[in-house]
This record gives sequence, C-alpha cells and structure tokens, in this order.
Amino acid sequence: PPRSTLFPYTTLFRSSGACLAIIQPLLPPALRGVVKPGAPEADSWTLLVPHAAAAAKLRQLLPKLVSALNTAGHPVGAIRVKVLKTSFQ
Repeated sequence: PPRSTLFPYTTLFRSSGACLAIIQPLLPPALRGVVKPGAPEADSWTLLVPHAAAAAKLRQLLPKLVSALNTAGHPVGAIRVKVLKTSFQ
C-alpha cells in the first residue's frame, strides 16, 4: 500500500514525543505539565511553554536536557524555547 502523505509528519511527532519522554523526568514538577514538544529539525528541537517564567527556568536546564537526549540516542545540537502566544477571545 502507498505511504500516506502524512508519514513524514507522523514520524516527526513520534520523535518529538520520544524526546519529551526522555527529558520529562529532568523537569521540575511545576514544568512537567506545561512544556510541550515542538517539531524536531535536523540538529535542533523546540520546546513550547506558556509564559516567560517557564521559559527562563527551562533555559537554565538546557545543557542537562541536551546531554540526556544525546546520551539516549537522540542527537540534538540545541534546544530552542519558545513562549506560546495566547489569543484572547
């Protein structure tokens, strides 16, 4: 059967979810529920957070998170942190 055109995206989302599972235990309990995975790229990965305070704390942990991912076989050169823009309706 032909592969779905969504196949590359499905693979990216699985990879991103696997990376999140690796770093989740390293996150402080308050951040575990708010950090969301972004799409992985060739040598980087993006984490999404709801506010600047979470981003600041997460940035302090980046060296440890990159190291854990590399050790687990998910080579990442860098992790970017982006604050999600919220829309008010």
